[in-house]
Amino acid sequence: MTLATHVRKKRGDTRTKMLISAAEVMRERGAAGVTIDEVLTRSGAPRGSVYHHFPNGRNQILAEALHYAGDAITADIDDAAGRGAKVLVAQFVEFWERVLADSDFNAGCPVVAAAVGSSEDEVPLAAEAARIFAHWRTALTWAFVADGFPESEAESLAVMSIAALEGAVVLCRSSRSSDPLRKVYEQLEFLVKAREFVRRNGLTG
Repeated sequence: MTLATHVRKKRGDTRTKMLISAAEVMRERGAAGVTIDEVLTRSGAPRGSVYHHFPNGRNQILAEALHYAGDAITADIDDAAGRGAKVLVAQFVEFWERVLADSDFNAGCPVVAAAVGSSEDEVPLAAEAARIFAHWRTALTWAFVADGFPESEAESLAVMSIAALEGAVVLCRSSRSSDPLRKVYEQLEFLVKAREFVRRNGLTG
């Protein structure tokens, strides 16, 4: 289930709208750019709702927004993983193409934003980002295993795929074009096919 789907299903939920708004700001400006005022403006929530729903204030909003956004992406990954790594990677690319286009290349990955943009008093954000990335890596590893790769090779392919695709999203934002994402996907497809060829023919590589 994507973040957009959550928005449609939870439109009347003030707390959920605040989390979605915080995740959107995090995608665009990083964790440091998330302010209570901006969350209230985007969500349309009254100021009193902040400490009603989030008694620990901004840090709680950040932590729960990251968890919410990460779980929304993770749900899509887990759903696609059962259909193999090729389907999962293709769906991941399609997801980011939509996010980038819909945001006019202003929105990136909230998990990356939390992993690299957290201050010292936001250490739990980095830990949550690490948890989410670990889940994605595990899901993709087992998708490659299901496609016939040995576990060690599957794990290497999973790490490389996630790192390459997340890096491509950053390049897409800076160039305001989806071309880097498409080029990275083409190379990932080629690598996977080459690895399959090596495995089928008993070659070393």
